Amino acid sequence: MRIYACPNCKATAYFSNQRCMCGNTLVYDPERDGFVPNGQTCANRAQIGCNWVAEQADTGLCRSCAMTEVVPDIEQGDNLSLWARAEASKRWVIATLGRWGWFTDADEGPSPRFHLLSEDTAQGHTPVMMGHQNGLVTINLAEADPIEEVRRREALSERLRTMTAHFRHEIAHFLFERLAVSDPEFLTKFTEVFGDPQADYGAALKRHYAKGTPANWNSRFITPYASAHAHEDWAETSAHVMHLTDMLDSAVEAGLMLPTLNNLKYDAYAETSAKALIETAGAYGLALNHVNRSIGQDDIYPFVHSPTVQDKLLRAHGWLRGSGA
Repeated sequence: MRIYACPNCKATAYFSNQRCMCGNTLVYDPERDGFVPNGQTCANRAQIGCNWVAEQADTGLCRSCAMTEVVPDIEQGDNLSLWARAEASKRWVIATLGRWGWFTDADEGPSPRFHLLSEDTAQGHTPVMMGHQNGLVTINLAEADPIEEVRRREALSERLRTMTAHFRHEIAHFLFERLAVSDPEFLTKFTEVFGDPQADYGAALKRHYAKGTPANWNSRFITPYASAHAHEDWAETSAHVMHLTDMLDSAVEAGLMLPTLNNLKYDAYAETSAKALIETAGAYGLALNHVNRSIGQDDIYPFVHSPTVQDKLLRAHGWLRGSGA
């Protein structure tokens, strides 16, 4: 993620900031990828802290909020704050994908639709299953709660389970459908890399949860869940391409330099060499892991890329940035 500037006083402004120290209201325009002067604020600004510019004339909503079709009952429990946290993660993911041209004005394809559902309803506790189907992404807002996020991460033994990761994973499923329609060679090449997308998905998940992951899963898959089915391998791998690209982009923006990349003008989203990107981001990940350990925090990127996994990352990167694989 880039670091921005206040259009009024040019002071440093971060992506989620709503107001500058000079008193100026900050309004982010995803099409310009920056804060703009005199921007009309999103109708959700007061309620959930959305700092994006309004684009929808009828609703007054921004590009990201307009993608959300269903929101939780904000009169119940902490639903308002959970909704706000989830939308903040969604804006981050949508903005960074825009660096590759997804969901921009120039993108002629459809955008995903979102149902952001809470398990806390007027009828009592209602389980919510995260997932994607036919362009609709369902997100369980329970994991927008930091405590619940950690609890489920530990219970499921998933080392990177965050709201941002959920959005990247589910949007990757959506992008699979986009690519399958727009690229006549995509499905053939996809099958060569990830396996048969037509294999029985329900049966594959039952087998995964009943028998667990293969003993050598990390030699072929980025995460245990990626071993469940070709679709999950794609979604997990693609999400990691998004993680790595954004992690490297953010590190460079913050002025962090390593011998592997002594260039503070580097644009990770413009990188055409997937191999250079993945290897450089991996080096930064190891360095940041070491920094995190110095204050007792978990590793920021606790993953190892086997040759097979690296090949999948490279292929996914080509499709995500629109250059093919």
